[in-house]
Amino acid sequence: MALAALKGEKTLAELAQMYDVHPNQITTWKAQLAEGAAGLFGGAPVAEVPAPVDLKTLHAKIGELTLENDFLSGALGKAGLLSAKR
Repeated sequence: MALAALKGEKTLAELAQMYDVHPNQITTWKAQLAEGAAGLFGGAPVAEVPAPVDLKTLHAKIGELTLENDFLSGALGKAGLLSAKR
């Protein structure tokens, strides 16, 4: 339908009546097709560069979480609330 609107062989009112949609919807689809068509036939997509990762921060967080887990496991084990199964 958007291609038919781009061709211009029929008016928006005719297309809207033929496909039983509002003319504004056809206009929206026509604009989306016009914007996206270049990407379909253009060159290779541009790859996004991943953000740099701070390994020291991640390792510190892993250590912090490991300490918390160990502490809570010990506390719950002493209280008899932690089952033997994990």
